[in-house]
Amino acid sequence: MLNGRRVLRAVRRRLGLTTGDGGGPGPLRGGDSGASAIEFVMLTPVMFFMIFGAVQFAMFSFAQDVAKAAAQAGARTARAEADADPQGWAQDAEDKARSYVDQLGPGMFDGTVTITPLGPADNVVGVRVTGKVPSILPGMDLTVSAESRGPVERFVPDEG
Repeated sequence: MLNGRRVLRAVRRRLGLTTGDGGGPGPLRGGDSGASAIEFVMLTPVMFFMIFGAVQFAMFSFAQDVAKAAAQAGARTARAEADADPQGWAQDAEDKARSYVDQLGPGMFDGTVTITPLGPADNVVGVRVTGKVPSILPGMDLTVSAESRGPVERFVPDEG
């Protein structure tokens, strides 16, 4: 049994696993004191950056979806009204898109939202919605843009 302890001590010494029990110096001889505090200090900013990045990505994705829905709603209005009201369709389409932005994403856009009626070129009308997304990470300037176009709807009476 005594021989087994000597072998175990020799293996520990060879591997550097001594604990300061007389077997020689080793890494466990008070060398890891405070290691967890240092690891915590080093990894905390990385974890915060990853969490804030995930939140920023979610905000950007949601703002992109709001802009897309607003552009589609404005384009539907423009397609329906461009033939009947050649002068006022653009204002109606812009109002519809703005109401979608106000309903779906209040506070989602930082500053102003630009809504641009497109057309009518070759009987195609549309709406472009552009807005700046608020940033929680310093130095990030994110802008979303969505556009929707479609042919002007023409209602022709059946004369048959």
